[in-house]
Amino acid sequence: MELAIRDAKARLSELVAAARNGERVIITKHGRPAAELVRCDRRGGIDFEKLEAARRRLGIENAPSDEVDAMEAAFHDPVLSRHVLGLDDERDE
Repeated sequence: MELAIRDAKARLSELVAAARNGERVIITKHGRPAAELVRCDRRGGIDFEKLEAARRRLGIENAPSDEVDAMEAAFHDPVLSRHVLGLDDERDE
C-alpha cells in the first residue's frame, strides 16, 4: 500500500493495522517514498552475536579488568544485594 502523507494522516489507524498484519505501507511526500510503516516485533533479550560483530566492526575492545572493577565498585549498592532482594537461597550461606 502506498499513499501520500496527507492521506496517511487521515487513515493512520488503518495503516497501523495494515502494518501489524504484515502489509508493507509506504508513505510518500511529493510523490517520493518518505517513510515505511512496518510491524514492530519485540524480541526479548540481547543478541550477543550481533553485539560482538558490531564491537569488532567499530574496533571496540573489552575494558581492562581494573576498569570493570572500578565500575562495579562505583555501582555497588547494598540495598540491591541479592540477599536483600531475596534472590539468594538461605541454604547457600
